[in-house]
Amino acid sequence: MPCPQNPVVLIPARMASSRLPNKPLADIAGLPMIAQCYNRAVEAELGPVVVACAEQEIADAIEKIGGYAVLTDPDHPSGSDRIHEALQKFDPEKKYDAIINVQGDLPTVEPRLIRQTFELLATKGVDIGTLAVEISELAERDNPNVVKAVAGFEERQTVSRALYFTRSKSPWDEGNDDQPLYHHIGMYAYRREALEKFVTLPASPLEKRERLEQLRALESGMRIDVALVDTVPLGVDTPADLEKARQILAGS
Repeated sequence: MPCPQNPVVLIPARMASSRLPNKPLADIAGLPMIAQCYNRAVEAELGPVVVACAEQEIADAIEKIGGYAVLTDPDHPSGSDRIHEALQKFDPEKKYDAIINVQGDLPTVEPRLIRQTFELLATKGVDIGTLAVEISELAERDNPNVVKAVAGFEERQTVSRALYFTRSKSPWDEGNDDQPLYHHIGMYAYRREALEKFVTLPASPLEKRERLEQLRALESGMRIDVALVDTVPLGVDTPADLEKARQILAGS
């Protein structure tokens, strides 16, 4: 299984958001949020960047800045399904052998994190790469909205195989809070054949229980490696998050 040589970055985006309506078009430093995400992905310099959008308004915003967008079925159940449809439309000849899925609500993501996700595919046998950061805030350890990546990092080790993902506090730490837990960052790099396999699989029992689709891959025997990084990119889900992103990019 050779290292992929020709990646494409795909950004799924849709207008529906219960906490922040129309958030892909929210203005951040003079550009729609989805355009800021697109620019960060371009800055990673990995390959072409394509926005897989559910609505024409998003495509219009990307095309206005000279970017490339593909309109997809608005009823896709997940971002993975959306980027898969966009991939088929953008690259029917299967020229691109790896896909980096960057979420459309990460307008301040550092391009180096996108590159680190892709670099995990250089290891033979890895189907999917993703990221995690050691949890530093005590409240996050028990917060079900902070997904934990369960992986055994040895001292000074920065890459490990994912054994599980959970909303619970895991693994067990004997009631102490001095053992590391890892906050999963929902950015993925797929070998093309891994993405194509993943979207054909039915939702798995643990996926449905935890509401985490990456468990479908693990339950089917696919290998996910995790790179330990030093920062969690700001995900914009609320008006407060949006204001933080505006402050960050206003000063950049």
